[in-house]
Amino acid sequence: MAPRTSKPARRIDAGGRSLFIHSLPRHSLHDLYHYCMTISWPHFYLFIAASFIALNLLFAGLYQVQPGGIANQFPQGFLGAFFFSVETLATVGYGDMHPQTLYTHWVSMLEIFIGMMSIALITGMTFARFSRPRARIVFTNSPVVRPLNGEPVLMLRAANARNNVIIDASARLRLLQHETTAEGTTFRKLYDLELVRDQHPMFVLGWTLVHKIDERSPLHRRDAASLAATRAQLILSVNGIDETTIQPMVARHTFSHQDIRWNHAFADLIYTDEDENDHVDYQRLQEVTPLSPREDEAERPDPERGAD
Repeated sequence: MAPRTSKPARRIDAGGRSLFIHSLPRHSLHDLYHYCMTISWPHFYLFIAASFIALNLLFAGLYQVQPGGIANQFPQGFLGAFFFSVETLATVGYGDMHPQTLYTHWVSMLEIFIGMMSIALITGMTFARFSRPRARIVFTNSPVVRPLNGEPVLMLRAANARNNVIIDASARLRLLQHETTAEGTTFRKLYDLELVRDQHPMFVLGWTLVHKIDERSPLHRRDAASLAATRAQLILSVNGIDETTIQPMVARHTFSHQDIRWNHAFADLIYTDEDENDHVDYQRLQEVTPLSPREDEAERPDPERGAD
């Protein structure tokens, strides 16, 4: 029976499945940087705008504590104090309105300090978000299991959509599944799946990743039903160094057991036209075709032939 909780649950995407998190502490000011780095650009600027308005409303209220503290205030009242606060916080200072009492000078001095710090923080945060490296590595939606040279293999495929050079790229594949102990305790267990080639000196176009399903493999003698019974997932991560920016980049993709296509093959990304020119068609990245019984027994070309 699920435990009851009065707090709203937080929903996250855990590899294609919805996971609801309960009873975690709320975000604090210590998480403000992480929050600003992870939200979308529209939400980031909405957050900045809301903070700007809230801060000016606060200082407008402080200016209103002492009436007559702002010379040439227009319009009179709270709205005029709000406009004066905007000019002061942005360090614009048009000159029409200015503080004329000691109290207002102290408040405006505090607001100018906060305004200068805020501009520096917002500029730094914007640059950090803009300069953060983002990998444009796309993955096939469906891994395939098929025979290769008489042995069953698991094959996955990734492509570099930016077509730049990713230096010393490396890939790691893991199996995550639910297991039950002899005492009846269920837990999630992680297995490493060894790849035939887990390093790529220059990842430019495409990369086909192969895991041999032999006696050492956690997938040995597994089928679609046994993977479904353990709610198995495949987690593929690729990382490397962007040659343009010399910054590390990481991409990750999770496949459900339902995504695996048994006795299927990938379509070749490379084809040659009548003029003997080679072409790479990324529309074929997601194409998988079922193997005929004759193809199941025949030896296929080396899968390590990637598009690059």
